[in-house]
Amino acid sequence: MTRRRFLKTAPLGLLAATTTVIAQPPGATPPPAPAGAPPTLGAQPPTGPAITSATFAEAEKLMQVKLTPAQRAMAAEAWPTSLAGLMKRRTAANKMPLGEDVAPMSRFDPVLPDTKAGPARARFVRGAADPGPLPASDDDIAYASVARLSRWIEARQLTSERLTNIYIARCRRFDPRLLAVITLLPERALEQARQADREIAAGHYRGPLHGIPYGVKDLLDTAGIATTWGAEPLKDRVPVTDAAVIARLHEAGAVLLAKLSLGALAMNDIWFGGQTRNPWLPEEGASGSSAGPGAAMAAALVAFTIGSETGGSIVSPSTRCGVTGLRPTYGRVPRTGAMTLCWSLDKLGPMTRSVEDAMLVLRAIAGPDAGDTASVRAPLDFNAGASARGLKIGYLPEWLREAPATDVDRAALELAKKAGMKPVPVALPDWPYMSLNTILFAEAAAAFEDWTRDGRMDLLSEQTPDAWPNLLREARFLSAVDFVQADRMRRLVAERMAAIFRQVDVLLVPSLRDEMIVISNNTGHPSLTLRTGFVHVSEARSDWAPHPSRPVPKFAQPRRVPHGVTLIGRLFDEGTLARAGMALERLAGVAQERPPGF
Repeated sequence: MTRRRFLKTAPLGLLAATTTVIAQPPGATPPPAPAGAPPTLGAQPPTGPAITSATFAEAEKLMQVKLTPAQRAMAAEAWPTSLAGLMKRRTAANKMPLGEDVAPMSRFDPVLPDTKAGPARARFVRGAADPGPLPASDDDIAYASVARLSRWIEARQLTSERLTNIYIARCRRFDPRLLAVITLLPERALEQARQADREIAAGHYRGPLHGIPYGVKDLLDTAGIATTWGAEPLKDRVPVTDAAVIARLHEAGAVLLAKLSLGALAMNDIWFGGQTRNPWLPEEGASGSSAGPGAAMAAALVAFTIGSETGGSIVSPSTRCGVTGLRPTYGRVPRTGAMTLCWSLDKLGPMTRSVEDAMLVLRAIAGPDAGDTASVRAPLDFNAGASARGLKIGYLPEWLREAPATDVDRAALELAKKAGMKPVPVALPDWPYMSLNTILFAEAAAAFEDWTRDGRMDLLSEQTPDAWPNLLREARFLSAVDFVQADRMRRLVAERMAAIFRQVDVLLVPSLRDEMIVISNNTGHPSLTLRTGFVHVSEARSDWAPHPSRPVPKFAQPRRVPHGVTLIGRLFDEGTLARAGMALERLAGVAQERPPGF
């Protein structure tokens, strides 16, 4: 039915206030529109529930807009025949379902027009340091870096089978206290380890990850192995194919030992098995959503892990658990086979014991994959022996003076000077950066729309105001106009970040500074979080808003816990980021300390 034919036959109650209605005899066929008459923009047959001026008056409060009474009345009269029909994709009899593998047609590109990003050449130089003799203690072996473990395995001083057994024993011993492991794979891992040992003995050494046991956040698909996303409704979900990252680690010879916990649907640190704990302070959660990778690395349950970040999920658990977290440039690592939270924000990256380890893992998992249209081919230039001397390190002076910055953050800038880096003060405009989270909540609500509508969200254990079930219901009331405006704001923020990186090589920020977590995730810049010191806390930290059901433990004597800073790098320039990070890591001299009791 054309718009004009519809206008002539629509019920008077819908149109009387805004349209001249031409009455038709009962059963009469409305005359066709004149030849060449165009359709009226957006017009559709009436649909949806009854709408009144009062409906709009209440909705205005949610959207923080203001209509006049006349405007409200016009909108209420027109809504059923104008915008209500836009909901038919999900409400009509012939509604159109969208599978989990369908990504938006629009793609986010972090590289601005007429801008070059990343190094011109691909180069990767491992550290050449002697790993030293193999320790006698299994615990000392477990806490060794991948860089050292790989040298011992390559030299056949250590077998993958022995190393895997060490980590299996630690998982069984310590995980009941941490709840970091969702699925342990001892038999499969030992089979892979023995295969690695046979290959290495035959002279087929695949590289620094060959024979190294690892764990992955349980939102990466693993063929024939449960992949639960930490959520109650998916406890028995078993994929039939591997995620691209899993396939690449398998090709590198790494040994998959554990699927690690994440807060349900990648929020915070509570999953269907409980709350993952911080080995340094078990009275508190490990932070999330890469809680399992953070806790598993801190307690040496595996040699390296893979986490993911959309809005702080690598940075936060790395800071709290005192491990190294590398969030690569958006598009550097393919997300094929990973849970989608936000198409234009999700990133996968390594969480490890050292900066060099993170780069060894990044090298293995980076590169384009056809299943992720955002993934790109970009050179990775890293030299573990390169000096950081001469690098310009930016910082925001006011951010280092105020919370959440600590003395550890301020000391890191002094360490950078000691390493020969040149501090450069920079500034950002006083803009409402948190408005960018419109993109996060809108995309997440779209990704999990079916869950919200069919009741699966109600099956999650966390039903507090700051958990996904409520937030994604609320997100239905975000405005499409505000989403587009947030996307336009994203471009302006990206331009400001580009201007900063014309002045500096890396940017040092307090790890938990909200603005930079939001900014850098939306602009796609890589970040590196690493332990550089310790602080004392008088109460447990929490990702969750205060709630009577979740009191925060307080301590009569302050507890000593690790703390670190975050470095932000240029787009696709993780190599320079790592050079600065390795310099801070060496000078801080705290990376080797272990959590008591683990």
